[in-house]
Amino acid sequence: MKVSSRDGSEETEASAEGEDRASGWSAQELLREKDFSELTADELARVRAMIAAELALARPQRRSRRLRPHPNGSTLDLRRLVRASLATGGDPVDRAFRRRVETNRKLIVLCDVSGSMEPYSRAILLFVHALLESGRGVEAFAFGTRLTRLTEELAGVDPERALEEASKRVVDWSGGTRIGASLKAFNDQWGRRALSRGAVVVIVSDGWEREDTQTVAREMARLARCAYSVVWVNPLKGHPDYEPLAGGMRAALPFVDRFLPGHNLESLEELAGVLAGIERRHAA
Repeated sequence: MKVSSRDGSEETEASAEGEDRASGWSAQELLREKDFSELTADELARVRAMIAAELALARPQRRSRRLRPHPNGSTLDLRRLVRASLATGGDPVDRAFRRRVETNRKLIVLCDVSGSMEPYSRAILLFVHALLESGRGVEAFAFGTRLTRLTEELAGVDPERALEEASKRVVDWSGGTRIGASLKAFNDQWGRRALSRGAVVVIVSDGWEREDTQTVAREMARLARCAYSVVWVNPLKGHPDYEPLAGGMRAALPFVDRFLPGHNLESLEELAGVLAGIERRHAA
């Protein structure tokens, strides 16, 4: 609606305000589409705030074994029924029901922090930090030439401090890549503790393996047998000409349920949607 005045000043101000809104929206959309490897320090700080505000609750769900009171439940709650009947002389006038409720499924993130992943690992770990802030049941690991658990380091309130602590903990940051050996270390140590059983496992890596790729295939098969679902996030997949030619990536793909890009904020939003919607293995 136009705003008229004697000198036209109000109309000018309204028009300028609309232009500012459009400009802000366009800048935000551009930031969502910009590759993480091209972000400036200020843009990365803005991305960090957007991740914390919009993607922190991206958790896969499962049906709890425990039954909770619910008006639309299908299981009769006999204890509540008997208690309520005491007030009516033993007649079960008011029926009480229970049903299983939704609860967070375990979520494990293994992030490649080798040299080839350096342009993306910082932004990805900011996303992992936001996941850890969403509550219990999230575990974070980094790998390059070895596996390092980062759950405690990334669980701090301040994301920048958390990243600093994580970088101190990982001695092989921006080094080589041994995906197969790192997966074996995870399966041997944490798989035996049933950490991955029934969990959604997210692996973030470009798939470059400097050693035998048969180890990658063997350990991915072990992981897939235990996990509820395996999601692989590859920042290179966001580029139009990408093909999974890296040996480690080719070896891992047969055991991956979801293969997603991870090169910008828009792709992390897609990942968040996939995590929030996972209900069964190999779901579309």
